[in-house]
Amino acid sequence: MKKLAIAMLVAPAILAGCATSLSGKSDTLEVSTANMQHHNWVLETVDGQPLTLPEGFAAPSLEIGEAFTANGHAGCNRYFGQAELKGNEFRIENMATTMMACPEPAMEVEGVMTNVLGNWSEVTLTKQQLTLQNDEHVLTFALRDWVN
Repeated sequence: MKKLAIAMLVAPAILAGCATSLSGKSDTLEVSTANMQHHNWVLETVDGQPLTLPEGFAAPSLEIGEAFTANGHAGCNRYFGQAELKGNEFRIENMATTMMACPEPAMEVEGVMTNVLGNWSEVTLTKQQLTLQNDEHVLTFALRDWVN
C-alpha cells in the first residue's frame, strides 16, 4: 500500500516533467540534404527587414530538387546550379544566371541573393523556414510547399 501511495504522489510530477519537455520541443530540423531537398522556399526577409520589390516583381525563391540541384528566381533573373552542404553550411557551386536588367530594388535584392547563395552560408532549418546567414547578410525563406 505504501508503494502505491508513493507511486501516486510521484507519477504526477514525472508526467508534468514530461509534458514540460514536450511542450518546449522546438520545430528545428537537422540540416541535411534529405530535409532540404524537394522543397520550394520563398524569400521573406533580408537582414531582418521585410522584402520590398517593385510592383509586378515576384519574391525571390530557392527550389532544391532531386540530386540536390538548386534553381529559382533571384529578384530579377533566374539562377541554377549544384547545391552543396558541408555540415551546417550551404552554397550553390558555380551558380549560373540569366542576364536581364531590372529596376532597383530588384537588382539590389538579386545581388544579396547571389552573394549569399554563391558563397558558404550557415543554415538554420525548421519545418516552415530556412535561414541562410553569411558574414554580410541574413536571408529568411518561408516554405511554400511542405511535403511530409
